[in-house]
Amino acid sequence: MSNDKIESELKGNTLRVYWMLLKSQTGVIGVREVQRTLRFSSPALASYHLTKLEELGLVEKTNGEYRLKREVRVGVLKQFTKVGTLMLPRYMLYAAMLTTLFLFYLTQLREVNFYSVFALVFGLLGTGIFWYETLRVWRQKP
Repeated sequence: MSNDKIESELKGNTLRVYWMLLKSQTGVIGVREVQRTLRFSSPALASYHLTKLEELGLVEKTNGEYRLKREVRVGVLKQFTKVGTLMLPRYMLYAAMLTTLFLFYLTQLREVNFYSVFALVFGLLGTGIFWYETLRVWRQKP
């Protein structure tokens, strides 16, 4: 199935179910687990979204459980990277690196002059922008 079709179908609660699958350690979940975790009103609703993911070719059903078959990066998922069972905004790595460099620079600062002030302003702005973008993306997670 094309990524355009998947992107148009993968939203709302279906995206939340897919996100749950991506975050799971084993890549396998059951209908009741989805219902309880996502607080759906009935198992039928959880089953509906899992079946929709199966039709999109993203999961496969085996013995009543659904297994992650294919990972896709569409929509908001493009902004995240998987680290173990964590889904982290891509900007978080850049924000952490720049913050570390900025803090290191602060500890090594010996004299205040035009260039050191310029570096401080540049470092502070860069760090602030990356953390802002990280938080903005984090709020978009399913």
